[in-house]
This record gives sequence, structure tokens and C-alpha cells, in this order.
Amino acid sequence: MSLENFIYESAEELIGGDYETAKETIIKHKEIYHDDTAICFSLLAFGAFIKKQYNEYYQLMKDAQFLVEQTKDPITNLLHELVLGYISFTEKNSELYSINYNKARKLAIRSQKTSFFEKITSMFNCPPITHLSTHAQVKDPLIALVKIGQAVAAEKNIDTLIRTIAEETKVALNADRCTVFLYDRENNELYSKVATGLDDFKELRIPATKGLAGHVLQTGETINIKDAYKDNRFNKDVDKKTGYTTKTILCMPIKNFNQEIIGVFQVLNKFDETFTIDDEDLLVAIASSAGISLENAQLFEKQNKMIEEQKIIFDSFIETLASSIDARDKITSGHSTRVKMFSVLIAKEFGMEKKDIYILEKAAALHDIGKIGIRDSVLQKEGKLTPEEYKHIQEHVEITHNILAKIHMSDDFQEITEIACSHHEKFDGSGYYRKLKGEEIPFGGRVLAVSDVFDAITSKRHYRDKMPIEKVIGIIMDGAGSHFDPLVVEKFLNIKLTDIVEVFLTENKKQTLTKKDKETLNKYNLMDLYYSIINKCSNKLLQVFNKYYVGVDLENE
Repeated sequence: MSLENFIYESAEELIGGDYETAKETIIKHKEIYHDDTAICFSLLAFGAFIKKQYNEYYQLMKDAQFLVEQTKDPITNLLHELVLGYISFTEKNSELYSINYNKARKLAIRSQKTSFFEKITSMFNCPPITHLSTHAQVKDPLIALVKIGQAVAAEKNIDTLIRTIAEETKVALNADRCTVFLYDRENNELYSKVATGLDDFKELRIPATKGLAGHVLQTGETINIKDAYKDNRFNKDVDKKTGYTTKTILCMPIKNFNQEIIGVFQVLNKFDETFTIDDEDLLVAIASSAGISLENAQLFEKQNKMIEEQKIIFDSFIETLASSIDARDKITSGHSTRVKMFSVLIAKEFGMEKKDIYILEKAAALHDIGKIGIRDSVLQKEGKLTPEEYKHIQEHVEITHNILAKIHMSDDFQEITEIACSHHEKFDGSGYYRKLKGEEIPFGGRVLAVSDVFDAITSKRHYRDKMPIEKVIGIIMDGAGSHFDPLVVEKFLNIKLTDIVEVFLTENKKQTLTKKDKETLNKYNLMDLYYSIINKCSNKLLQVFNKYYVGVDLENE
């Protein structure tokens, strides 16, 4: 158990009234960890006070005070001041409580133990100290550190992060304005996208060798100017351009984990006074936290750009591979694109995540890439295939797997290979090439199976016309449970006719869906169309659908 967790648990037991158990645990800890003796005495004194065992409390506190004075350990001193603060608060000695609290707060800031401070003060139920200036209510500086810490943990957008840091720093230091400059090494410039107090602020860029910020960047020094207009380093031209009057300035470097300067804080005009040593200490603590978070955000931004660039290259590569099949097999040109579109429609019916849809799209685009390995005489044959030729063309699925398996992909994209090569598997296990059954077939493969068959029998070939739509839907329905996953079939038949027609229209760029027809088709799905046809309810819906499916306007013929 860490020292801080030991303190938390012991304090919780003491506050909860389990004094004897806590006392036993603390004494055992003291016997094992001699360096923590002062902490143990402070905790025991705290418990004795709660139990109102005042004689024991006075003796324990006296021993604790003596031991604390012999050490510079921040946790030891911090806990002791917080215990004293709790006692002062309980005894309603607000003046002494304020001294204890502020001393503990400064220790927390300087030692970067703000989380410990916050947790203990919360457990002790002691309120923060606040005071009012003539210009603004000054929040406890520690609250600013906590908020910045929260931003570090949660915020990846660098602009939002900078704004949070700038705003909280301004509040913590009771100042009028704060600007966070970042260092652009490539152009040797300092730039900022956020300056508090300026609503219409645009990105500011200055040479890294100019001005106070440039001086701080170059030297690593902290500059605390009490009167800006009496300091030769201050550039008065900036105030002339903006109409702002700068009085006091605190300028400090921002460093990363490796202590390299990555930016500069510039805080202006502390209300009614000058920046103090305590302000400098506080800004050091803020800069320490901010430096790591800003660098992480920059790295995250760069990583996202790299990923996006790689994604563009990957997408282009896949589209090129898919196009190579269209170029070789003119008979089925556009098939992979339509299968991809139908598959996405099914995926959306299932409410699939964006990332999973992306993987499904790529698998659909590549599902027939293995046809590269099929003989032209078979691939481009106009008539019916012989059993031997049919067996040969079935090999394209395994060839697809072998081709895609050689492409280095992340774990996410390895799924593309498995989906692409499973689109001829059947739900009852009678498909090929691995004879997978039911849920052994990747979900994406089960989606592709429906899309692939639907497109194949709704596409015109030079040796046959498109199959009547009621027969197409009947084949899909009859295949549920044997060829297809019944749930995938159910979702597919629920797709709006408008969406189906939009896919058909990719074959005919000259034809567009009229507003009136779109309104009609958008009311029905494939299942509605099927029952409308077989029950002979109305031929109006079929007429509108066939206008785009087979290119015939039956109503006007």
C-alpha cells in the first residue's frame, strides 16, 4: 500500500469512529516504517481529538510537532498542517484555520501534491479560503490546479486545452489577462491561438528571438516586471496598437517532461498589486502540469494527422485493387461498389459502429480481388460454366484470402481479410471455401453474402436480363437459415426502397430519382414491395420501382 493510501484509509477510519482499529493499524505501520513516524503521530493526534481524548491529543500533537520540524518531507508537513487546520476549523478559530489552510495549500502547490491536498480537505470537510478584490472574486489557486489537472486527463483538443489553461491561470493569479505561447521549432516562432480578455483574438505569431516571451524562451528565465513602462525589455508598441495598458507582467517558460522549453506563459496586470513570489511558485506548478499536457496534445494531434494520411493512402490502395477487378472483368464491372453500398445499408439497419462499417466497406470492396487468379476463359465466359470451370472460379475466395493475408494490417484491419474471404460461406455450412457454419462465419461475411447474391441477380448480364424483383426477394427469403443468416435477411428486407433504388442508379448516371417517386418509395421497404406484388394489392408501387430497376416506365407505356 502506498503512503498516501495508508493516510487516506487511516483518516477514513478515524473520521468514521473506528478509532481503536485505526490506532492499531497506525502503530503497526510506525513500527515497520520508521520514516513515517511523524505522520503516524499526526494521525493519532487527529484521532484522539475526534474521540475528545484531549490529554492524549496534546501529548501526541506535541510529539508530532517535534518530529515534523525535523523533516522537509512534503507529505509529512502537509498532513500536519491539515490536521491543525481541521482542529482550528472545528474549534471555530477562523484566523488560525486560515493560516493552517494557506500554509498547507502553498506546500501542496510547491510539492505538486495538490491531489493529496484536495482529497484530505474533502475528507476533513474543510472549506477553501476565498477573498474578494475590487475587480473580481479570487478563487482558491488550488482549484485552478485541479481544473487544469482534469483538462490534462480528459482534453485532447489542443485549442480547448490552451483556453482552459489560460482561463484558469488568469483566475488563479488574480490577473486581467493570460496568453499561452507555444514554440514552433520548424519556423522558430512563438504562436498563440488564445488570449484571455480578447474575444476577437486571432492567431498571433512572433519571432522566437523577440520580446519578453522570446527572451524567456531563449534564456529559460522567469521575468516578473513590477512596472512595464519602466522596463526596457517591454515593447510599448503593442499597447499602442491595441489600446491596452500593461502595468505588471509575469512571464515564465513552459517545459515538457524532459525539461525542454515548449512554450511561454505571459500573465498581465495583477489586480491592485504586483505579482509575488507565491504567484511565481503557483505558476511553476501550473506550468509543470500544463507543459506535459500540451506536449501530449500536440503529439496526439500529430498522430491523428499521420493516421488520417495513412487512412487516405490505405483507402486509395484498396480502391485501386478493387478497380483492377473491374478493369479485368467488364461483365461484373461495378459489382464490388454496389455490394459495398448494400452492405452499408444492412449495417445501418443493425446500428453498427462507424469503425465497423468502415471495415465492412473495405472488405466489400475487396471481396472479389481473388478473381485476379482466375483464368480469363472462365472469368469472361458468356455461357454457362462447366462443373470444372465452376470449381475453378470458386477458388477466387481462397485466393482473396491469400492475397489480403500478405498485406500488413493492424488487428482492426485483419478482420477485412476474414470478412472478404467468407462471403460464399453458407449459414448451414454448405458454402466454400472453409465450410464455416452459423456464427463461425464472421458477421461481416454474413452481411456480404446477402449483398453479393442480391446484386448478382439484380444486375443485367449480356447473357440474361435482370430477374423480376419479386423472384429476387423470394430467393433471399427462401435462403434464410440455409444460405443466409435469418437476422441479416430480416434487416435487409427492412431497407427502404429509396435506398435500394439509389444503389441501382449508380449504373445509370443519366437517370435521377424524382421528388414524387422518392416520396412514394420512401414509405415502403423490400418486404412491403414483395407482399404488394404477390397479393396483387396494387401495381402502382411496382411501376414506380421498376422505372428505376429495369428502366421501364410501365405507367407511360
